Amino acid sequence: MLKVRPTLLLVALLGSLFCLVPAYGQLWRVEGSRWLSITQIQGGVEIVPLGRSPRRALVGNRLSQVGDQLITGQNASAQLAVDQGIASISVAEKTQLQIRTLSITQSGGHVTELLLIRGQARLQVRPFTNPDSRLDLYTPAGVSGVRGTDFGVSVQSDGRTGVATLEGSVAFSAQNQTVLVSDNQQSLASPGEPPTPPEPLRDNPSLSIAILKPIGEGSIQVSGSTDPVNLLEVIEEFRVLDESGQFDLTVELPRDRLIPVKVTTPLGTQQAYELVVP
Repeated sequence: MLKVRPTLLLVALLGSLFCLVPAYGQLWRVEGSRWLSITQIQGGVEIVPLGRSPRRALVGNRLSQVGDQLITGQNASAQLAVDQGIASISVAEKTQLQIRTLSITQSGGHVTELLLIRGQARLQVRPFTNPDSRLDLYTPAGVSGVRGTDFGVSVQSDGRTGVATLEGSVAFSAQNQTVLVSDNQQSLASPGEPPTPPEPLRDNPSLSIAILKPIGEGSIQVSGSTDPVNLLEVIEEFRVLDESGQFDLTVELPRDRLIPVKVTTPLGTQQAYELVVP
């Protein structure tokens, strides 16, 4: 019998209005006095200014230039505040977030565009009073346009993006197709593909192991499944899931014969496991 030992559970919530469409790579501009301020840090977190060397992030530091990145390390996290109280952003471990645009329109609207390259983030965005204000979160699968919401996004290493909503609705668009992800629903988009039809929100970091066996000297086959919108980390590396959430890996056998695994939902709910190799 396979032995799976759960060791950790963290929870975060989300919900409301956003949409996803393709394209994410182009950086634009900073106009006006705009910034993201670091309000909390746990573990190793770095700021990487565009074209410059990384430096240790500290509470109170600001990211204010196009291309500035925040990168969290293993077991690290950070909390960001967008200026003027526009939003708060919870950034999970092993996540890479970049500024794409920060600007103020002629009407005084605040335009914020961020790029989530990999990992997981939760955003709580206040309702905007100016119709020209918006906050867009880009990923390799699309871009989310937000006007007052609380939602979470996960980005796998191949760019596949999971979206979950607790309250409100999300216009989730890619490849000229749009689905509405309403209260307590989730959806998934892969680069170059339209989003999946909304499904009931599961927010479930459970893990099913089908195969755990030695396949050679020092190597182990690990096969199983989790919800396809989740992030899967095996021996401190993100692993790609297929569209149904299946995975089949060959990894090096640790000396203690324990394989650490973490599963994280788009909402930030995380469960850690230790797979005991027989």
